[in-house]
Amino acid sequence: MDITVEKVEHYAQMLGEMSLQFGVKFLLAVVVYLIGNFIINKAINLIELALNKKKVEVTLHRFLLSIAATLFKAIQIIIFASMIGIETASLIAVLGAAGLAVGLALQGSLANFAGGVLILLFRPFKNGDAIEAQGYVGVVEEIQIFNTILKTFDNQRIIIPNGLLSNGCVKNINVNGTRRVDMVFGISYDDDLTKAKQILRDLIEADERVLKDKPVDIWIGSHGDSSINIFVRPWSKAEDYWGIYFDMMENVKLTFDKEGISIPYPQRDVHLHQVAAK
Repeated sequence: MDITVEKVEHYAQMLGEMSLQFGVKFLLAVVVYLIGNFIINKAINLIELALNKKKVEVTLHRFLLSIAATLFKAIQIIIFASMIGIETASLIAVLGAAGLAVGLALQGSLANFAGGVLILLFRPFKNGDAIEAQGYVGVVEEIQIFNTILKTFDNQRIIIPNGLLSNGCVKNINVNGTRRVDMVFGISYDDDLTKAKQILRDLIEADERVLKDKPVDIWIGSHGDSSINIFVRPWSKAEDYWGIYFDMMENVKLTFDKEGISIPYPQRDVHLHQVAAK
């Protein structure tokens, strides 16, 4: 194969043109890459300011910043590779298919992750709150990305997936700081109703834990099968709720016994009829 001077010069010229074109593309890609770095840093700073303003929990704060930075960097690298002539369509298709497969395999975990993000962002409850959810009542010890950990009042540890909490009903027991203590006391139909109501009011007023700036409702709630039921509704701080409730159960019984007010219980009268023998 003969290689003439003309061919060598032609190939050299082609190589020079290709190198020049690639060099221009590479320099332009580098410029775009550097501009992208500047934009990404600004975007990350804005996201961080927004998260700080929302007072997002520290773990979620760091995780979201990491996810955002990784996503921006991936887009930046794909743009850089495309600008210097690397085919990225196949790579994007493979990554998309892999992401779909992983998403289907981990859909339960992803649902819990999404639930954790929503809980930490919108904060329907926080550490230290007493909540009722999924049949459990307890104090929130920790909100993790995938699970929320409760400590029940009898010192059990309950782990609830965040997907269930974000999509189900959650009762935040002490979020408002105050609670109404709902109690019902039954007295006999033969007892002095006015006296019983006054005894209940005196017991409520004597308890310093009852909030004095809120009215105490005491009224006849219903006529039961064997008792007149009196509804008592004082207000208290959330942490004093059960103390007032249990103390009232005991004090009312002792005071009613002392004052001659009976607390009836369901009973049935049986009448016997003697049939004369034929």
